[in-house]
Amino acid sequence: MQELIPSRVEYASEPSRSKGRFFTEPPSKTRTAFQRDRDRIIHASAFRRLKMKTQVFVAHEGDHFRTRLTHSLEVAQIARSVARTLGLDEDLSEALALAHDLGHPPFGHAGEDELDECMQDFEGFDHNAQTLRVVTMLEQRYPTFDGLNLCFETLEGLVKHNGPLLKNGKTYEDLAPGFRDFPYLQELQLDKFAGPEAQVAALADDIAYNNHDIDDGLSARLFTIDEICDVPMVGRVFRQVQKDYPLLDEDRVIAEAIRRLIGIWIEDLTKETSKRAKDLRPRSVEEVRDLKLPLVAFSDALEKEQKELRIFLMERMYRHYKVNRKRSQAKRILKDLFHLFLDEPDTLPPPWNGKAMQVTRDERARVVCDYVAGMTDNFAIEEHRRLFNLDAMM
Repeated sequence: MQELIPSRVEYASEPSRSKGRFFTEPPSKTRTAFQRDRDRIIHASAFRRLKMKTQVFVAHEGDHFRTRLTHSLEVAQIARSVARTLGLDEDLSEALALAHDLGHPPFGHAGEDELDECMQDFEGFDHNAQTLRVVTMLEQRYPTFDGLNLCFETLEGLVKHNGPLLKNGKTYEDLAPGFRDFPYLQELQLDKFAGPEAQVAALADDIAYNNHDIDDGLSARLFTIDEICDVPMVGRVFRQVQKDYPLLDEDRVIAEAIRRLIGIWIEDLTKETSKRAKDLRPRSVEEVRDLKLPLVAFSDALEKEQKELRIFLMERMYRHYKVNRKRSQAKRILKDLFHLFLDEPDTLPPPWNGKAMQVTRDERARVVCDYVAGMTDNFAIEEHRRLFNLDAMM
């Protein structure tokens, strides 16, 4: 049976009409602009390092828990499926899904919180701004430019991951330095929404982490199936799976419930987005950017149930004492490393030591932040051991 693929909608992003790259390059003979961006992201060293960066659990705690890399792959799969169903460009949604976490430091949100605290006197740390630094500056693979030279549509999607940057009275000067340091930032139309493929990737992120956090939390025994059944939508699905398969072992019950839950989220997203498209009638990607609200969205009913799930996960997983202990360890490691490198830049390895020793203290802090943010969990742990454990010097 031949699979039916929806026709492309008129407001989809078209690679042939891309606004292009900020450094001129000849087009690829075999790939669209968006496919080329996806491939550059996959081959980036920052992407490879995601395999050993925390999602919720520190990367070395178990092979079955998600890391930033496996999370990004799950987001990409969901984003592609949704984009295909809606008639959007799959490759652009996939590229954005794969790149959306490149700026995350080691140890997940605990690492981000600690780096932001360390950088309070130096304009702070923001992982979305750091993603932009990674793809426009820190990746150094090409002979004539720094970064990956991604096209406009990919960069705007990364920058506007959470919607327009300039809203609610916010100005360009209010933005994190990681944004402001990009010389072409204002050309990314910061007061508008991103294109529909970027909006799909952002909500695919929500679908992926909501569901795999349920999976990982159950696997880690932070809560039980009976306990999460108190969450309305999740409970309905788990109880239905148990009713359909009364003799099924727990692992398969969890897998089947997660599969069904992801399907519910995707169906709701495509249904609500199609409804909005019918009501708002955008005729081009530019009209999508100009709308006063996102085109891609969940229904109000699902948003309400999603909020209840997040409250449960916050109480029973993200703030579980076992997770808190790892958060505490992680924050101490990053704090120690940051302040040592800031005070003693000659302890940095090359070429970072050269960069840090030739600039002011304020500029050095950003160099140190870039170095620490790029670490994997394991490298940060080992670097801390080498620098603060005298036995490791022997």
